Amino acid sequence: MWDQRYDQHDYFYGTEPNDFLRAMADRLPNGGRVLCLAEGEGRNAVWLAAQGFAVTAVDLSAVGLAKGQRLAHHRGVNVVWQQADLADFDPGQRCWDGIVSIFAHQPSAIRRPLHQRCVAALAPSGVMLLEAYCPAQLQYHSGGPCDADLLPTAALLRAELAGLQFDHLLELEREVVEGQGHTGHAAVVQLVARKGS
Repeated sequence: MWDQRYDQHDYFYGTEPNDFLRAMADRLPNGGRVLCLAEGEGRNAVWLAAQGFAVTAVDLSAVGLAKGQRLAHHRGVNVVWQQADLADFDPGQRCWDGIVSIFAHQPSAIRRPLHQRCVAALAPSGVMLLEAYCPAQLQYHSGGPCDADLLPTAALLRAELAGLQFDHLLELEREVVEGQGHTGHAAVVQLVARKGS
């Protein structure tokens, strides 16, 4: 599905970073090692690399990753690209200064253990930064999955990321403008959470 979606000249979600990521990137440790989950065509990873972070981008789609590589080359930055299925992806232990999850929607049976692995993978004082559509998005037609199981609430994320300290956790409605894939009024959940030292 994702290879087909990304197999076009244009970037399905655009080439600019997610607004929430742009606004909150200063919460990530300066110059740190950052892992981007379900990174698709690379827009967020490339932008973070341009801000001086050491970025690894993971996605299932080889087509998306290839487009990300082209975008990184065009912008003159280096990103490590890794093809993997988040269902069994191992991010390691205590090794990332930041983990970024932007619209990385997964079934709850995959999301819960993935988030537990993310907590373990953050280094001391590492930061998790996430934006996703929440269940209220089902009333809109501006992007995201149509299955409520893929749409987390703030309460679910707090439970799934137990062990982190939440600096920001909020469900809200906002305008999202990200290519043809995400455009219009939307209901999202956002979080910034930190691992203890």
